[in-house]
Amino acid sequence: MSFFSYETAKKVLFQFNPETAHFIGGMALKALPYAPILLKATKNYYFVEEPLLTQYLFGRKFSNPVGLAAGFDKNGEYITAMPTLGFGYTEIGTITPKPQAGNPQPRLFRLKEERSIQNAMGFNNRGAEFMVKRLNKLYFFDYPIGINIGKNKLTSEEDALKDYETLLNTFKDYGDYIVINISSPNTPGLRDLQNEKFITDLFTMAKGITTKAIFLKIAPDMEAQDAIDLCTTAVNAGASGIIATNTTIDYSLTKNAKDFGGISGALVREKSFKLFQAIGKELYGKTILISVGGIETADDAYRRIKAGATLIQVYSMLIYNGPKMIKEINQGLIELLKADGYANISEAIGADYK
Repeated sequence: MSFFSYETAKKVLFQFNPETAHFIGGMALKALPYAPILLKATKNYYFVEEPLLTQYLFGRKFSNPVGLAAGFDKNGEYITAMPTLGFGYTEIGTITPKPQAGNPQPRLFRLKEERSIQNAMGFNNRGAEFMVKRLNKLYFFDYPIGINIGKNKLTSEEDALKDYETLLNTFKDYGDYIVINISSPNTPGLRDLQNEKFITDLFTMAKGITTKAIFLKIAPDMEAQDAIDLCTTAVNAGASGIIATNTTIDYSLTKNAKDFGGISGALVREKSFKLFQAIGKELYGKTILISVGGIETADDAYRRIKAGATLIQVYSMLIYNGPKMIKEINQGLIELLKADGYANISEAIGADYK
């Protein structure tokens, strides 16, 4: 008997439009820290802490490799609740310098048959100043946090570097790593910044601002060699790692897709893996790689780890499966690692290339 029947909650939540359902679920997550007995009981049930899965990265302990991808907690409002769902770390944002409402609604859609999500949110968030206030309230919170940053919609391509400079200066002393997001399809012109000159300028500037680990997040729709070249440029310019991948605009994946926004979930699983694998072959051992895109099972996660992923992230599959999925992935990884004779997950990272 599950500690928490997510299937029951999902039946209720799926009666609402996706954005309303997210708001309702978010209210529950924000309330959870105010019920300490429930908070503790939930974490004891879902959170897997096992030496076999433990890694030390950026000077922090990651008890397990499964994190929440950016986009779910845009305003850092659910950070305290994330360990109770089983996550080993969380990534907040995307955060822009100024608050913005995002794109017009409706902008979030369920592709139920394909167990996927399509979104055209457009970096809706309350801005950097609000996020700093949120983070200041978590001063003694001992849990790894990534901060995902992006330019404002109205900022021109020519001025984009200034937005990232502002954000890096704002968050240089917060969180455990920072993610440069130039791969969302929902901000006009953003993906045009996925070019070697901008990446070189951006990461050269970033390394002069902060000593935090800084990652580049890329789209799954690039040609493999182009992605490898771009990621290599980022690493050579000072990037600490690569996160692959964001949502896809390959609408040929399903007849049910809208002609705007990005698709995530099961539909992007193989597309994301293939690009990650191509990057892993070239960059494993040279930088830290984080894989995201349609991961649902321990086998999915283990395949990414053996292809070079130090950490993985989930989002859309959480919507369809609930927190038991996080627990099952971590427990399954323990069994897979033991079966292959590994003493720690770090030994399995990049096993396909050893």
